[in-house]
Amino acid sequence: MNLTFETFLPLLPVGILGATTVVVMLAIAFLRHHWWNATITVVGLNLALASVIALVWQGTAPTAITPLLVVDNFAYFYMALILVAALACSTLTHAFIDSYKNNREEMYLLLLIATAGALVLVCSRHMASFFIGLELMSVPVYGMVAYTHHRSRSLESGIKYMVLSATASAFMLFGMALIYAQTGTLAFSGVSEQLGGGAPIGHLATFGVGMIVIAICFKLSLAPFHLWTPDVYQGSPAPVGAFLATIGKVSVFAVLVRFLVETPFEFTLPLREVFSVIAVLSILLGNLLALMQTNLKRLLGYSSIAHLGYLLVALASGGGTALETVHVYLLTYVLTSLGAFGVVTLMSQGKDDEDADSLHHYRGLFWRRPYLTAVMTVMMLSLAGIPLTAGFIAKFYVMLTGVNTGNWWLLGVVILGSAIGLYYYLRVMVTLYMAASGMPKHDAANDWGQRTGGIMVLGVAGLVLLLGMYPQPAIEVIRMAKLLILPH
Repeated sequence: MNLTFETFLPLLPVGILGATTVVVMLAIAFLRHHWWNATITVVGLNLALASVIALVWQGTAPTAITPLLVVDNFAYFYMALILVAALACSTLTHAFIDSYKNNREEMYLLLLIATAGALVLVCSRHMASFFIGLELMSVPVYGMVAYTHHRSRSLESGIKYMVLSATASAFMLFGMALIYAQTGTLAFSGVSEQLGGGAPIGHLATFGVGMIVIAICFKLSLAPFHLWTPDVYQGSPAPVGAFLATIGKVSVFAVLVRFLVETPFEFTLPLREVFSVIAVLSILLGNLLALMQTNLKRLLGYSSIAHLGYLLVALASGGGTALETVHVYLLTYVLTSLGAFGVVTLMSQGKDDEDADSLHHYRGLFWRRPYLTAVMTVMMLSLAGIPLTAGFIAKFYVMLTGVNTGNWWLLGVVILGSAIGLYYYLRVMVTLYMAASGMPKHDAANDWGQRTGGIMVLGVAGLVLLLGMYPQPAIEVIRMAKLLILPH
């Protein structure tokens, strides 16, 4: 292969992000300045996002950069989504740790490295790049979760996530080894060549795929591998919770889709049945465990388990609309999660002891911060799938995919889970509008809407409503996000 600049041009966003990471590292080494490091981070992320848009605009041909990485419209779509989420998390981080007494600059360094790992993940077409991207994203998150280490709960969450994530990585490595033992290759397309043609898949490959699925289920917090989720969400700083709920989930689900489509495993009935069982468990357990939660971050953690279950229904059903459903659902889920965690962040800034994550912190918030309450109300309505919000469009697509493939029992579980979820989402909304004498005031700053994080949250709320009322432009963009299947 003749390697030129044009060969690596499609990976320009990853290169810009890598250069930004180095600049931030050097800036921290020479001069600790919170505003400057935050600004460099945001500028680098904006440049990376602009490069994605420019590459798509000029019609850069989908191409395999190396045997490890492929850049197509599918990768560009998820690159853009990840970079938008990283920008939102950066603005929330600036608001959250501006008054933090210890070193603040390393948080941006960790965030950039983890985002670079996520970009590598969505371009992966080989198990080596799959694992490298996953670890490049996961390892910095350990530090992000435990960043506010003076809080015992934050340190506990970091250690818990590190140990369990390392266990999941061990499962994934062993699964890849078993697949290699049978096929002699780690490339997705190479596995397809070795195991395709309708021949039975051997025991080694079957066990290998099973172990990889277990690891991915942990990363996506799907039941029954979900037990870490509420504890880690509660102990993490609010912006890190936003990162886990958005970038951490989107990148892993994207590489899972590519892995299933490029290998013969997508078409195996046993694997679809496994996904169906996991989806049902996730929907029911996520919603039922969220019913009695009085901690908003734990509630959002259990909610994420249920929503990934809804997403898995589309993957288990298959059909012509499955891929489009995955794109639509992840887009709406990212926006809604950013809005919800954004409100928690704005309520928590300047609080050294704990985040404002208990529901009693939000009691009667409407009477003190009406616009912030409106944002949280829109997010809860969207998570519940109420019409005129983006969440309704996402749920509609899941139902459409199930109807097209005739998976009526899965649709029944989706409807049941949505009905249960409606209760606890409405409970949060009712709390926002309840007023009582002598209620504690744990408020966001008076000028929250004039700060970068506040403007971002208001913008996200507007997008959620716009997608709910006029989704056609977003759907047209999503339909261009097609996978490129390349030979080995």
